[in-house]
Amino acid sequence: MVFSSIRFLFFFLPLLLIIYFLTPKKFKNTILLIFSLIFYYFGEKNYTLLLILSCLINYGFGLLISKNKKKSFLILGITFNLGLLIYYKYTGFFMENFTNLFHLNPMTLNIVLPLGISFFTFQNLSYLIDVYKNEVSCQKNILTYCTYICLFPQLVAGPIVRYKDINNQLKNRPENFEKFSSGVSRLIIGLSKKVLIADTLYYSYTALLTSELSTISYWLIALLFTFQIYYDFSGYSDMAIGLGKMFGFEFKENFNYPLIASSITEFWRRWHISLSTFFKDYVYIPLGGNRTSKLKNIRNIFIVWLLTGFWHGASWNFILWGLYFFILLILEKFIFQKYLKGGVFSHIYTFVLLLVSFVIFNTTNLNELMLFLKGLIGIQKEWLNDETLYYLKNNLIILLIAFIGIHPILKETIKKLQKGKINKGIEILNSLILLSLFLLVLARILASSFTPFIYFRF
Repeated sequence: MVFSSIRFLFFFLPLLLIIYFLTPKKFKNTILLIFSLIFYYFGEKNYTLLLILSCLINYGFGLLISKNKKKSFLILGITFNLGLLIYYKYTGFFMENFTNLFHLNPMTLNIVLPLGISFFTFQNLSYLIDVYKNEVSCQKNILTYCTYICLFPQLVAGPIVRYKDINNQLKNRPENFEKFSSGVSRLIIGLSKKVLIADTLYYSYTALLTSELSTISYWLIALLFTFQIYYDFSGYSDMAIGLGKMFGFEFKENFNYPLIASSITEFWRRWHISLSTFFKDYVYIPLGGNRTSKLKNIRNIFIVWLLTGFWHGASWNFILWGLYFFILLILEKFIFQKYLKGGVFSHIYTFVLLLVSFVIFNTTNLNELMLFLKGLIGIQKEWLNDETLYYLKNNLIILLIAFIGIHPILKETIKKLQKGKINKGIEILNSLILLSLFLLVLARILASSFTPFIYFRF
C-alpha cells in the first residue's frame, strides 16, 4: 500500500482517522500501531513478523542497556541490527562478488529485501545509542516503543525519525483543527509532487531513453531523473510529515530546497537531512569529526561517504556515488571553499555536479554507466538531433514547473501575502488551489499505471 493509491486515500486513511479520533487518548497509540502493522502487511506481508520481532528485541536491548549501562549490551544490539540489515540487503552482493573474484559457479540466493529495513534499522540503532549515552530514558511501555518504530507515515521510506525527537509526542501530543488542516495541506503538496511531477518526469525520461541519443539527450535525461528523484523523495517526506501532523506529531524536515545549493557541502545540509544528520552524529563525530589531524579528518569523511553510498543499495554504483561525493567534499573543504561564495558560478557548478551524481546513482550497470558518462562529455556522433528537439519541446512545461518548484519563491510569496491586508482572500485561494491539486492527483491516479516511490528499494 502506498500513499498515492485509492486504497490508502479512500479506505485505509479515512477508516483510521474515524477510529483514531473516536478512541480515548490512552488507546490512541495502540490504534496507530495496529493500523501501521496493517499498512506494512499490505506492502510486505512476508516480513511483517520480522518487523515485529525487530521491535521486540530492540525494546529488550533498550531495557538491558538502561539498567546495566554496559557497552557489551549496546554492542550486541548494534550487531543484531546491522546483522539483520547486512543479511537481507547485502548478502547477495557479497556472494556475487566473491564468486566472481574466485571464478566460482554463481549461487542463487532467494533473499528478498524487506520494505523499509534501512529506515527502521537506523531508528532502532539511534534509540539504543541514545539510551546508552543517557540522551533519552528507555521506553518501558512495549506498545509505545513498537508504535515509534512502526509508525506508518515514515516506516517504509523515512524520514529517519529519532526517538528523542518524538519521545514526548508519543506520550502527549496536541491534536487540533489547525494542525490537522496543516497536515492535510502538506499531504496534498506531497501527493502533487509525486503524482503530477515526479511520475510525469519518469515517463518523460524513460521515453527519451528509447530514442536516438545525442549529447544534449544525455544531459536532458540526467536533468529529468534528478528532478524526478527530488520530487519523488521530497514528496514522500512531505506526505509523511503531513500525515504525522494529522495525528499530532511533528517530524523534522527532510529537505530544504537542496537543488538551489551553491556547493556540494551545502547540498548535503539540505538533502535527506535525517540521513546526513544520522551519519554525522553516530559515525563522523564519534570518529573524531574535524577535531583531529587533517589526515584523520579525511579518513572520517571517507568512512561516512562510503557508508552513505552503501546504505543506498547493494551495488557498486552506490559505492561509486558515495565516493564521488567524498572526493567533491574533500576538494571543497581544502581547496574550493574560498571560491564558492554563492554567486551564479557556484550554483551552476553545484547543479552540474549533482546531475552527474544522479547519473551514477541511477545506473546500476557499470558498463552502461561508462557509456552514459561518455555521452555527457560529448563522445557521440552529434550534439543535437531532431528527436532531442522533439522531447525538449514536449517536456518544456514540466521542466519549467520543476525548475520553479525547486525554489522557495512560491512559498515565500504566499507567506508575504498572508501577512498583508488580503490575507483572507489568499487563504481562500490557497484552499481552492489545494482542492484543485487533489482532484488532479485523483484523476492522474485513476488514469495512470502504478509508479513506486524510488526510495522503496532502499
